[in-house]
Amino acid sequence: MAFSLDPKNTLPEDADTACLVGRIWRPDIDGPSVVVLREGRLIDISATAATISELTNAADPTALARSAAGDDLGPVEAIIANSAAGARDESRPWLLAPVDLAAIKAAGVTFVDSMLERVIEERAEGDPAAATEIRRVIKSAIGDDLAAIVPGSSAAAQLKQALLDRDMWSQYLEVGIGPDAEIFTKAQPMSAVGAGAQIGLHPNSSWNNPEPEIVLILAASGAIVGASLGNDVNLRDFEGRSALLLGKAKDNNASCAIGPFIRLLDGVFGLDDIRQAELTLRITGLDGFELLGKSNMARISRDIADLAAQTLGATHQYPDGAALFTGTAFAPTKDRDKPGEGFTHKSGDLVTIASPRLGTLANQVTTSDKADPWTFGTTALMRNLAKRGIL
Repeated sequence: MAFSLDPKNTLPEDADTACLVGRIWRPDIDGPSVVVLREGRLIDISATAATISELTNAADPTALARSAAGDDLGPVEAIIANSAAGARDESRPWLLAPVDLAAIKAAGVTFVDSMLERVIEERAEGDPAAATEIRRVIKSAIGDDLAAIVPGSSAAAQLKQALLDRDMWSQYLEVGIGPDAEIFTKAQPMSAVGAGAQIGLHPNSSWNNPEPEIVLILAASGAIVGASLGNDVNLRDFEGRSALLLGKAKDNNASCAIGPFIRLLDGVFGLDDIRQAELTLRITGLDGFELLGKSNMARISRDIADLAAQTLGATHQYPDGAALFTGTAFAPTKDRDKPGEGFTHKSGDLVTIASPRLGTLANQVTTSDKADPWTFGTTALMRNLAKRGIL
């Protein structure tokens, strides 16, 4: 399925007033550059901030992004249009994921709907055919009990005991309503793909789904300095067989997409805007299948500041900052092929994740062994920056 990108279907609706920063690949220097969007044009500010991590760790990232001098790389339209997989002219610049050296972390089971789906996966042992009946039993038994529970509260402890008595407790409920959030490593620094790139599924997976999420951009201090959109591609069959397969279920080539840009916090976009953000999801298949969904951050069970504090602080530091996926309420159950087996991806699916003030992240599904391999890591970045004289 051919798809095209342009500013209208990629940038935030208020892009003219937003402070948007990102990364692009520049074929002329055979490496990435940090860019800021100004008046419809992308400005390379790598001479001031050689990496996104350097920018987001500045005393005032927004002020630095707005004031830094740099090279005008031309209209954003051309670079966005050249970012769609399969339609790319590799002699011209294209968008990359807007993070580089930051740790890429994720918070799991932060919404009731997705929390229950994790319990269902666990009980189904990775078998999608068993999920429908288990879903009915689980939701009938505990669905209404969870919606108003504050994680870590005395009410949560009481509910835990009640569910233990009913043999309905789960490791996923523990991290969903217990005192400690699930924070795991989604991907390695430099490995995320950006808007327009292909996203990868493990070729052995037959039950999987996208996870549309807000991605918090954390400075090394732990402060939230910006936000982006992300797709935490997930293999439900792998994790359902064993939670110890989380790494294989979550971290595969091209299984982490972030973009299109980072929106830095300023006077018109703050933490409360993130807290109230609504994400929409559209999946369009080559077979004519279409699925629509949404995830509203107002329904999250843990505040974003709490998730950030549980990720980065006195007990765990990330000197280059972190990109933190915050979880999703989206849990697809619509049957695609056989009744009762629910949703799973097929190669060629176009996945579009959008939020009005963060833009749109569009990617096409393939398998991880067929997606472009990850070859440009931290060593390559350091060599490239040194060669350019900006390290």
